[in-house]
Amino acid sequence: MSTPTQTRAYASPVDHVDHGHYGSGRAHLSPDWNRPVHPFQGRITADGSSGFRAEPGRYHLYVAWVCPYAHRAAIVRKLKGLEDVVSLSYVDDERDGRGWAFREHRGADPVNGFTLLEQAYDATEKGYAGHISVPVLWDRRTGAVVSNHFPDITIDLATQFERWAGTSIDLYPQALRPEIDELNAWIYDDVNTGVSRVAGAATEEDRERERHTVVSALERLDERLAERRFLTGDTITEADVRLWVTLARFDTGRRELGDFEHLWPYARDLYQRPAFRETTEDLPPAWDAPHGRGR
Repeated sequence: MSTPTQTRAYASPVDHVDHGHYGSGRAHLSPDWNRPVHPFQGRITADGSSGFRAEPGRYHLYVAWVCPYAHRAAIVRKLKGLEDVVSLSYVDDERDGRGWAFREHRGADPVNGFTLLEQAYDATEKGYAGHISVPVLWDRRTGAVVSNHFPDITIDLATQFERWAGTSIDLYPQALRPEIDELNAWIYDDVNTGVSRVAGAATEEDRERERHTVVSALERLDERLAERRFLTGDTITEADVRLWVTLARFDTGRRELGDFEHLWPYARDLYQRPAFRETTEDLPPAWDAPHGRGR
């Protein structure tokens, strides 16, 4: 079992000359790679049947402020009141060819004293040649990565630590799971990854096509929110978290979030809650404007 280190070890500064750019991920540079991009898919269970029992103090989250998929985990951890149950630290905002790193700006690795996140992957699987992503759920007991599969990490945080949860909020209620899963699927395809496709489009024609997909999805969500406070009704669920991290970074290059009658006040409503506000940086003052939605 690994223990917190007192040494403040940091990676050397970002250096694209010596280390290159990280690009689309090392998995795409490995000719023989035939595994998922996020291959560590262990699950936490309350009874330990998965091999990873939910326990206070056992698990640590490595996340990044700039990554929306890691941001989800930070929000869910705080919504569930698990700050004293699952620890958390941040990697540096910038990457070079070595991937995510620990530098003074965001602080050292408090668990293992790693300077590069790839060391956590290598400790789990010697010679690991795939993508180095966040969030990472680390197991202090085994000294290894449990999961870097971001959709599972938030579900497990939301459902398997109820014994120690500091709030009664149910982010993945049994009765709503089919609806939440359906929402999550198309939000991921058309919104979460859609904005990345807009930014990365090779031609203006491609960019317009991808922009249309995103805007159409947001219009559909705007209509949905005309009739309910949150995506599935009166309470926040996993679907709201997954959508919000993209809304907080929204930019299609044309349409503003403020153009959406219901989506804009919905996003500001969520931002008033500490779990969203305190895990987010650099939103403009407009996010603090009155949102006009019931409490």
